[in-house]
Amino acid sequence: MSIVINNIIVVMCLLIASAMQIAAAEEQSIKKSTKQAMQGFPPTRESQATMQNYREFPFNQWTFRNAGAPLNVVMIPRQGTIYNLPGPTKPDLGNISVTDARGDSMRLSALFANNYADGLVVVKGDELLYEQYLNGFNGHAQHIWFSMSKSLTSSALGLLVEQGKVDLSASPARYITELKGSGFERVTVQHVLDMASSIDLKETYTDLESDFARHYAPALNMGWLPGAADVQPDSTPIYGVQDFLAKFIKPDNSRQPGDNFDYNSSNADVLGWIISRVSNLPFQDYIQQNIWSKLGAEHDGYIAVDRAYMPAVTGGMNSTTRDAARFGMMIRDRGSFNGEQVIPAKWVDETLAIDDKLRGNMKANPIYQEEFWTAYHNMWWILDDSKGEYCAVGIHGQVIYINRSTDTVMVWFSSQPGASAARNVNFRSKLKAARTLAEHLKG
Repeated sequence: MSIVINNIIVVMCLLIASAMQIAAAEEQSIKKSTKQAMQGFPPTRESQATMQNYREFPFNQWTFRNAGAPLNVVMIPRQGTIYNLPGPTKPDLGNISVTDARGDSMRLSALFANNYADGLVVVKGDELLYEQYLNGFNGHAQHIWFSMSKSLTSSALGLLVEQGKVDLSASPARYITELKGSGFERVTVQHVLDMASSIDLKETYTDLESDFARHYAPALNMGWLPGAADVQPDSTPIYGVQDFLAKFIKPDNSRQPGDNFDYNSSNADVLGWIISRVSNLPFQDYIQQNIWSKLGAEHDGYIAVDRAYMPAVTGGMNSTTRDAARFGMMIRDRGSFNGEQVIPAKWVDETLAIDDKLRGNMKANPIYQEEFWTAYHNMWWILDDSKGEYCAVGIHGQVIYINRSTDTVMVWFSSQPGASAARNVNFRSKLKAARTLAEHLKG
């Protein structure tokens, strides 16, 4: 009997040693891929983050959690009693086995670390199960959302729709007279919400000679162009984003609105402009009064502004992971949070009302044909409408993942080298792992 026990002990020791070797190898691969920005006081020239390089790896590991340094921002203050998220109650979730987009199996914590995650929060019901922070990020630091901001914007618009102040079948030019004659006059607000406006502007993060890079990004004040930050309003017809929307964007007459899904950030700018014009409030104040103040947030949010100091509603929101999770929990629970109806349930449910037209538009877009998405609707990315599984997504790997069927919300912020989510193995790996984890938590 003692021999058997000794053999069992030997086997267990070998298994533990093997697991430790695997974990060490995982951690080593993480360390090899990680460099650091802003080293020293003052920082060395080689590690200096700037407006020009703030989206480049490894500088983005610092700038994405300190977006107020390279960008101009305005505040969205927290308010009221903090809504407690007890936990993390299941720190061992980081040890579950998941498979990345390359087919390699590893621990959840290693997968997120190896794919440039800065932070991950997992919530089931009202319970914080797990959180992980990397690259100097932490639970009390804000991180830029990028285009997750679009989903916040559409949520805010839903309040005005419910109040009868915005008609989804109307042209944006009904509310913004400056858009008459632009590419947005012939479309409806719903076309804008679904990225189906058929405007003549291509969104690209690689072509530095494109209109997107030369005119839109500098006006948005989130892209660098030599001398662009020094331009004065009396020296250019396109100073801020609203000038760009009204004076630059034309229709693509080869396409009809509604007949395609063509992701373009300027659509969200139109929605933000409508919100401010109809409510007669700055966008940041509207968000603070109607959404942020009702979430029991732990920390202030803030939002980047364009060259005219108007909020960059398409991609400028910043918050902590847990506060982003609180927003996601409210959306998961049909607009209700802490006993209050923050966003109309009808509007939240409409996001998951996916028809064949929306599915067909997604399938017809060659950029996304190999991805997980089934549709895009009301500024949200739909995975499985029958399960209530959908996401807010931002460039460089920012995601709020919602799954009603498993009562889960996950938020992860990242500093991926590549901007786009399409065909991005880092993005795919994290999303794939999150879906696996959601199923694991189903019971």
